[in-house]
Amino acid sequence: MTIRSVACFGFTLALMMPDCAFATDNQPPVGFTALFSGKDLAGWHGGTTEDPRRIASQTDQERQTKRIQSLQDVTQHWNVQDPELVNDGHGLFLTTNQDFENYELWIDYKTVAQADSGVYLKGTPQIQIWDSTNTAAFKHGSDKGSGGLWNNRPGTPGKDPLVHADKPFGEWNRFHIVQIGARTTVHLNDKLVVDHAILENYFDNDRVIPLVRKGPIQLQTHGAEIRWKNIFIREILNDEATRLLSRNPAGLTSLFNGQDLSGWAGNLNSYEVANGAIRCRKGQAGVLYTKEAYADFTVHFEFKLPAGGNNGLAIRYPGEGDPAYTGMCELQILDTESPQYASIDPRQTHGSAYGMAAAARGYLRPVGEWNYQQVTVIGSQVTVELNGTPLLDTDLSKITDYLENKPHPGKTRTTGFFGFAGHGDAVEFRNILIKPQAQEWADFNRMTMFWFQCS
Repeated sequence: MTIRSVACFGFTLALMMPDCAFATDNQPPVGFTALFSGKDLAGWHGGTTEDPRRIASQTDQERQTKRIQSLQDVTQHWNVQDPELVNDGHGLFLTTNQDFENYELWIDYKTVAQADSGVYLKGTPQIQIWDSTNTAAFKHGSDKGSGGLWNNRPGTPGKDPLVHADKPFGEWNRFHIVQIGARTTVHLNDKLVVDHAILENYFDNDRVIPLVRKGPIQLQTHGAEIRWKNIFIREILNDEATRLLSRNPAGLTSLFNGQDLSGWAGNLNSYEVANGAIRCRKGQAGVLYTKEAYADFTVHFEFKLPAGGNNGLAIRYPGEGDPAYTGMCELQILDTESPQYASIDPRQTHGSAYGMAAAARGYLRPVGEWNYQQVTVIGSQVTVELNGTPLLDTDLSKITDYLENKPHPGKTRTTGFFGFAGHGDAVEFRNILIKPQAQEWADFNRMTMFWFQCS
């Protein structure tokens, strides 16, 4: 193992990385597990391009039966030529039996002319592999090279690789992939080709439903021989995932000094500082908000929920009243997985614009662990990303249907304070950073969103 500086998520990291040439093929470096032994196909079954949510809806028996049946096809098209895993270009995709959430993945591959293949992450297409010299496929982007998130929408980050990094045919290529939630970074042959991009959910045409939380690795077959080896994975635990996600670009300002509530106003007596975090006092309520007002901004922070915990983010809050109604909105901070909230309205779940727009559910870490969240507010557009997965992307100006038909008069506010809306539970917040968006940047983002909606 060596310490190498690599670009990852828009910054440079010094990581313990496997040497460029592994000492022995298919023998994992320290901390990694080999998904392919070099001897057999243990740990794999056959799969197709199928929505992981559909597979999850099947019974254990249905899934097991399907896996066993798939092995007949696998043995016809896949074989082991130690140390290589070889596919003839046909048949089912080789699919791990195990699902993975956050991980670092190494894969070596070698293919032939006219190749078109890929690596599915969390059962979702795909990191693209193809013949970058195939002029017939230039119209699809093959000339840009391999490594892009090819099934992302045109123009979105990650769709096309940042640089052409393919080696000539007959040589081995190496992917180094880091995936935290839906955030995906790809190096091909030590060159950064995808930088901290969202892998979109191919199975949702509107790209509203996010990528599944966990899913398998799949090696795609697509009409031409491809060989694989050195398939190693290291699962990334939540604390490390947060450290990776929280390495942010310049321009963010801390809102909390870790010691006291300097710079904050509102219900100061309802909050306390404990162990370097702002904590709502149990049994206390009210809004703690910044002394400075913000228009368009991005805020990054960590939070920890007690069992059943309930709080909220006050967005463009005027300094009085209930932020869910007097402010632009209140974004829920809620232990949505608690049984007591099993049947709440979708517009009340964690990450939702309370009473107006529902966020995706099921991406919170276990109670008692720190979560990492980003919120961006540009004009009337609000986006929420939790632990690397987008939960909400909504334009509040277009909402006309409200929970219990109760209007939200503050939703048109263009400026206001940022804060926390306590509801009597000891929810904690730390590492709170904010970046006001310059108007020209806000206008650019609005035009970008408009272009995507119209394309």
